[in-house]
Amino acid sequence: MAAADGFAAFDPLLEAAGTASPWDAGGVYVPDHALLARLLAVPTQARQTSRSGRFARAIDAWVAHELRRAGFGADEVWPRARRPRVLPHDVAELLARLPRSLAADVARRLEDLPSVAPTDARVLGRAYEKQVDVCVSRWDRGPELLISTKAQTSSFGKNLPNRFEEAYGDAGNLRGRYPLAAVGFLFVQRDTVLTREPDAFERAVDMIRTLRDQGGGDGYTATGLVLAGWDDAAPAATMRVADDAVPDDVRAPQFFARMIAQVLRAAPVTTHVAVRQRLRGRLPAPGDAGTGAV
Repeated sequence: MAAADGFAAFDPLLEAAGTASPWDAGGVYVPDHALLARLLAVPTQARQTSRSGRFARAIDAWVAHELRRAGFGADEVWPRARRPRVLPHDVAELLARLPRSLAADVARRLEDLPSVAPTDARVLGRAYEKQVDVCVSRWDRGPELLISTKAQTSSFGKNLPNRFEEAYGDAGNLRGRYPLAAVGFLFVQRDTVLTREPDAFERAVDMIRTLRDQGGGDGYTATGLVLAGWDDAAPAATMRVADDAVPDDVRAPQFFARMIAQVLRAAPVTTHVAVRQRLRGRLPAPGDAGTGAV
């Protein structure tokens, strides 16, 4: 058995959260910010907010979970809620049809075959290969949704230009090869930016808006900004995610709504049935959203 990956610590939290529809009665997307707070508390409590990558993994796990809440299949959304984190839908279908003992044996072997079931999703862009933090893809459709996430917990003003440059280049690289896909950028900042470097927060908001497609086809389909905060003396007990200070047009709800809308707009009505049903307020029949076979 391969060693535990960077997402393993989040699996119990994701399983306990469930995948209830994120749409309220008025058709507004309502992200599970409480779950994001619990996920972020794991690396923060361990003092792993930057170097280990676990803080970023927590964000990726949350975004993927939100897409499953929206109705995308468990094996279509990468990283998956269980290992292997990246598994082609058709391989999962095969495993579901194998005898249980054989399926379990094959599944264990898959974890030692990164060429078949890698931890990270990598796609070829127009100019270079890109590791995508969250992805919705099937071999018969190709990548339909690609999300890059970034986190910033300190040195806000100093590092922001680098974040902007990287994000802008990635948007053009991905949109150039996948013009119909929903390509998004989600930025998470520690809320101390509001008091320590308010100018940097204003620049971040402006960056989020500027990175969007302005009509030339080289910007992001959707961008979003999330603020997370905690007390360093007791991170797990004080972790919070609040968007009161974030303008409506860059908050997480509009980010997910725009990304989902683009996927549905670019795909035939016979696809993503569960997503369409949840959006319209009609919950899918059991199994429509897709269930993980492994």
